[in-house]
Amino acid sequence: MRFGARSALAVITLAALATACGVPQDGASSSRTAADCGQYARYGKHPGTQVTVYAENRDREADLFEETWADFADCTGIDVQYEGDGEFEARIQLRVDGGSAPDVAFFPQPGLLERFARSGSLKPASAGVVALARQGWSSDWNGYATVDGTLYGTPLVANVKSFVWYSPKFFRDRGLTVPRTWSELMAVTEKIAASGVKPWCAGIESAEATGWPVTDWIEDVLLRRQGTDVYDRWVAHEIPFDDPRVIEAMDTVGSILKNDRYANGGFGPARSMASIPFQEAGTPILSGDCAMHRQASFYADMWPEGTEIGQDKDVYAFLLPGADPARRPVLGGGVFTAAFADRPEVRAFQEYLASADFANARMKKGPFVSANRGVDPANAATPVDRLSIRLLQDPRTQFRFDGSDLMPASVGAGTFWKGAVDWIGGASTRQVAGSVERSWPSR
Repeated sequence: MRFGARSALAVITLAALATACGVPQDGASSSRTAADCGQYARYGKHPGTQVTVYAENRDREADLFEETWADFADCTGIDVQYEGDGEFEARIQLRVDGGSAPDVAFFPQPGLLERFARSGSLKPASAGVVALARQGWSSDWNGYATVDGTLYGTPLVANVKSFVWYSPKFFRDRGLTVPRTWSELMAVTEKIAASGVKPWCAGIESAEATGWPVTDWIEDVLLRRQGTDVYDRWVAHEIPFDDPRVIEAMDTVGSILKNDRYANGGFGPARSMASIPFQEAGTPILSGDCAMHRQASFYADMWPEGTEIGQDKDVYAFLLPGADPARRPVLGGGVFTAAFADRPEVRAFQEYLASADFANARMKKGPFVSANRGVDPANAATPVDRLSIRLLQDPRTQFRFDGSDLMPASVGAGTFWKGAVDWIGGASTRQVAGSVERSWPSR
């Protein structure tokens, strides 16, 4: 910033503007200007303050978050200290119990957020956050972070989990068309297998969260085969976990994932998926050693550098089909922000994260999906992200949140995940489903 020398008043005025925007006054260089900081004026000035953030996002995901809120931090004077931990779910309780709770946490599971809300550890959302939540998200999305009528958090990230990634060239070269029904999907699967290529590839290793890609499969198929009512009742434990309809859905998934003829393309026998990191699981598609990989929209950020996404590019995605092509059930997930502290700078940071401004800014930096009504799909980094946002904003979409994330944490992030690993390893469907049912906490 250049300062003119026409008068002392001009110098003082510009210095004041610079201070308001968080521009250093010790001679350090900065590109911030009063105009740059205008959009952050609503959050106030909090010089010399700090907000700690704890989440599971690491590496590039963490870098993109920090890049997105860098201007906000500079302009408000808040020092945002971020820590990413791949074992977030296992360690957040230890942090809270040990008296070192972060100011803000990003919860990938509403069930885990609810546990801390009920224990009194989380702070209810401020009036400003509540107003932004009502403006930006549907009642369903806000309901995921509401406990006993009180809002504790807001959605930060959304994703569509019902995608099947594939190579358009692989399909074209073999005369395959994108399936619209489950029977068509299985016909494509069989045709690919008959050609000598294992049609599906998968990986379920995810540190402390190993197993979740399998639970996503089961939830998605149950939603498609039984509809939203049965799915909702199952998640709420109004029907038992091992209900015959759930057993049928699991066996349907097993006909693919536990079948050595269909899986695990590019890696080995079906059981090999237990040791394959989920981040690497779709890569055999690029070499033609696998044809399809069921994974969420966020997988767009996990393809090797240089991979192009689109209908005529290296990879693209279609919705996992159901029995009726006219119905559009969509399984998804998300991450929610919630606070363990109630200070002005923490409230300001929460409000920024709850805004459409943050979501649009983050989308421009790389693959990212938000269910915020104020998000412009044109800002999406990939065609699959744009498709995801349109699906989330379409009132015809029958969206349902990831079931394991809504279940009690001891089940959804515990016995269900573990049971999924045992199931892939050879345990029977009834054995695993019965074990999870018996683990459900009594009310």
